[in-house]
Order: sequence, then structure tokens, then C-alpha cells
Amino acid sequence: MKKNIYHTILFCCCFLSVQAQNKVDEYKKIIAQSTNKKEVSKAYISLVDYYSIKKFDSCIFFAREGIQLSTINKDFTTVGVLQKNIGKAFYFKGTYDSAALYFFKSIEVLEKQQAMVELGYALNELARLFRKKRELEKALNYYDKALNIFTNLKDSTGIATILNESGVVYEYQEKYEEAIKKYEASLAIQTKKNDSIGISYSLSFIAGVYLIQKKYELAEKYNYQVLAIRKQLKDSFALALTYADMGSIFLERKEYAKAIENFTLSNNIATSIRYSELLSSTYLQLSAIANNQNNFKEAYTYYQQHIQLKDSIFNLASTQAIADIATKYETAKKETQIQQQEFEIKKRNFWIIGIIVLSILLSLLGYSFYRRYKLKKEKQLQEEIFKQQENATKAILEAEENERKRIARDLHDGVGQLMSAAKMNLSALEAEIPFANNEQKKVYEKVLQLVDDSCKEVRTVSHNMMPNALLKAGLASAIREFLNQIDIRVIKIDLYTEGLNERLDIAVETVLYRVIQECVNNVIKHAEANHLDISLIKDVDGISATIEDNGKGFDSSNKNMFEGIGLKNIKTRVEYLKGTVEWNSDKSKGTLVAIHVPLL
Repeated sequence: MKKNIYHTILFCCCFLSVQAQNKVDEYKKIIAQSTNKKEVSKAYISLVDYYSIKKFDSCIFFAREGIQLSTINKDFTTVGVLQKNIGKAFYFKGTYDSAALYFFKSIEVLEKQQAMVELGYALNELARLFRKKRELEKALNYYDKALNIFTNLKDSTGIATILNESGVVYEYQEKYEEAIKKYEASLAIQTKKNDSIGISYSLSFIAGVYLIQKKYELAEKYNYQVLAIRKQLKDSFALALTYADMGSIFLERKEYAKAIENFTLSNNIATSIRYSELLSSTYLQLSAIANNQNNFKEAYTYYQQHIQLKDSIFNLASTQAIADIATKYETAKKETQIQQQEFEIKKRNFWIIGIIVLSILLSLLGYSFYRRYKLKKEKQLQEEIFKQQENATKAILEAEENERKRIARDLHDGVGQLMSAAKMNLSALEAEIPFANNEQKKVYEKVLQLVDDSCKEVRTVSHNMMPNALLKAGLASAIREFLNQIDIRVIKIDLYTEGLNERLDIAVETVLYRVIQECVNNVIKHAEANHLDISLIKDVDGISATIEDNGKGFDSSNKNMFEGIGLKNIKTRVEYLKGTVEWNSDKSKGTLVAIHVPLL
């Protein structure tokens, strides 16, 4: 039976692939051969829309190609639509910062063009992103804007879409009856229009609410209706979602064989279309099934696959890369403006030469004007470049802190809870295991101790990445708590603070905490010191910090010593706060780091 199902899915996917390839080839042929600008624009939009939920990298590639051509043709509505689809592709790839960037670009362009239908759908995509991040008030705000647009246009398809999408927000708020009302209102519109795709999504959303409410029979009933429609439509993307939903229902009912079957079907399709986020979710649920069946090796394998996919979507390197891409984009934009300004300056130069020929007096006046104008523009340009660099640094630092928070949360709520559960299970088994001898009991106690030590280590790492004291009590308490964790047998540390009774700006506290943390770690790793003095003083001029050790020191006059990532990070963070940092060190005389940050 299971084999027949796999063959059926494979046949559907192959048939769909052939049909889709014919459409793709048709769109590409129009793009390559047609001289009709409107026809080419429609082909780009259709091609990119198709790829936006199937081949994300292809979507981004062709969208950028279409944007370049549409910009030349001054077809800015098409530019906005293609930017929206790039954002959509990044969304399904899990690159949410880039998705937000393109959604905002799209909205800005479409607002200027008064392309209201397209603007409504762009607002819907942005709202979905905020919904994904659980920023529910922002999500509802953008859903309301989209709904107002479609209501004014009397666009029933758009209204039905927003009713479905915004209903999920009410699910997250546990307002289930309100969510079902929205889904049923959308279903009524889709049924009247005989829109099979829309009907399937409304039914799927309703089934999701019943699953949350543990009304499993109703959830299963609605999902089978959805499955029948989507099989008929041969929509592989939607089928992957439906099989995942069916798997969740059977998992909740503890019908593990059926759950595994449906999750496997979902994974087969999700793998073929590279839907990493869905794969990550199903692997986590498969891990839970294996764990419930006491198949801990398989549970661990699935959980590792879940973590790998999750880390490929969310990691510090990708977050920094996004910030770099955004900076490069702004820099390229600024370079274009500079080239335009230089062209204008050259143009004015010719006029000035002509004026000189006609009159010496006018030429002198013109030259004087030109010089003042050029100096003013150069000053403005330098200020803008400095501002862009400052914004780029701020974005990278904020991205690092956000990623630290996310990793700390995942360690605490994910790995930490799993380790705690493992410890509880081991403890519960102690009374049930008949130990043959004391050696077996000692081995068991060692295993239990290792699990307990692992729990403590996870909590320590999580705390170091984002200490609660910094969020709750402020900079002085956070630093003191960090220093208290260091073994005094390794190094004795004295901390003196003054004037820090009131909280500082969170950005200042976070940056100073990271800088002092980095300095202390450098002393422990490299200085071979046994004593460290730290002072942190706030006065009317700002905040002064000194970190002085009695270690082996280094040649602070050697500029090559400051090429390392650690010292560069310290310098970059302090400069971000408009502050200064100095190192004073000689070999065998220890090191003094002096930091001053003005409070603006």
C-alpha cells in the first residue's frame, strides 16, 4: 500500500514537472525573443512567481534580471512586483532580514506607482513575515492596510486572502473562534468564486485550528478534503504542507505509523523543491516520534537533521552576510549618485570655461561659485559616507546581539530542556534497574552525573551569550556576575564601580559588556596573569573603564599586534559608541586597556 502511494506521488510530481517545464520554457522564449515590452514584463512576472515557491535561487536570479530590464524600460510597477517575489523567495529560504528588505523596497515602489492590487499583496507578504517572527501587532497593522486596499477595490480574491492570512495571528493569540470566523468568511468567498486553490487553503487553516483544539476527527476530516483538492490540482508545494499537517494530526493521536508515512511523503516533496523550513519542522516531529518509541538513536539522527537545517537558515554568518549585502547595495546606490554628480560637475565646468572666454569678471565669479559648490558637495558626500559606514557597523553589531540572543534561547529552551528530560528519565529508571553489582551502579551514577554536568554547561554557555543580569540589573551587575564565574584559582579579579546606579542605554551597556568580556578573556588566554584590576566609573564626561593585569604583556608599539580579530572587535565596538580605546603594554610589565565613552 505504502509503495503504491509513493508511486502515485512520484507520477504526480513527474506529470506536474512536465507541465511546469512547458510553461517555464514558454516564458523564457518570450523573454528571449519578444520585442513587446509589456509581454516581456508579464513573462518575467509569471516566471518569477512560479519559481518563488519552488526554486528560490532561480526566482532571485530571474527577478533581478527582470528588474534591470524593467528599470531601463521605466516599468516600475513590474520592478515592485519582482522585488516582492525576491522577498518571497528569501522568506521560504529562511533568510528573513533579506526578505524584509525586499518587501519594503517593493512597497515603496508600488506606493509611488499607485499600483494598489500589487501593493496589497506586498503588504500581505510583509505581514506574514512579522507574523512568523511573532510580532503580532505589526503583522495585524499591515494586514489591515492590505484589507483596506482590497475592500476599497472590491477585490474579493484579495479580501479572502487577507482573511485567511490574518486568521493565523488570532490563532497565535489563542483567539480560536475569531480565527475560525475569518477562515469561514474566506471559505464562503472562495466557494462562491469556485476557486479550488482558495478553498483548499481556507479548509487547511480551519483544520489547523481544530488540531490545536485537539478536535482530531474534525481536523482529519478537513485535511482529507484539502488533500483531495490538492491532488486534483497537482500542487506539489501545497501537497507537502498538507502531508505535514496530516502527520501532525496522527502524531497527536499517537498513531505513529500513519504519522511517519505522511511526514515521509511531505519530506519527499519538500526535498525536491528544497523547502528547508518545512523539512526542519518535520524532522523535529519525526525525532519526537522516535523518542516516544524509545528509538533514541533514530531520534537523535532526526534531531541532528533538524538542527542542521535550522542552523543553515539561522546562523550568525548568514546574518552578517545579509548586513554586508545591504551595505553593498547602499554603497552601489551612492556610487551611482556620485557618478551622476561628477557628470554634473563636468558639465558645469564647460559652462564656466565659456563664461571665462566672454568675461573675466563673470569667470571669476563663476569659478568662486563652483569652488564653494564643490566643497559643499564633497562635505555632504563625506558626511553621507560616514553615516552609511556608521549604519553598517550598527547593523552588524545589532545582528550579532540578536543572533546571540537567539542561540542562547535555543540552547536554553531546546538542548537544555532535552538534557533535563534525559536526566529525569535516567533518574526515574534508577529504582527499576536491578544492578548486578556496585560497579554497574557506579557506571550508572557516572552517566547521570555526565548528563547533569551537560545541563549545567548548556545553562552556563546560554547565560554567557546573553546574561540575564545585563537585561534586568544593568552593566555593573552583569560584569560582576560574569567575573564571579571565573575560578579565583586561575586569576584573582578586583572590580570597582562608581556612578552606575542608574541604567544606561541598552546599546551602550551591551557594547561595554562585550568589550570588557573580550578583554578579560584575552587576559585569561594570553597574559599568563594571576591578578586583574577592573574599574568602571561614570561621571559627567561619560564612562571610563580600565582593565589592568600583571601578565607578560606585549609590544603595544607593534601595529601588527592589533590585526587580530579580538582587538579589532574591541576597537570597532568602542568607536561605534563614539569612544576611544588605548593599550599600554610592555613585555613582562603587564597590560593596561583604557576606554572612554562619552554619554551624548
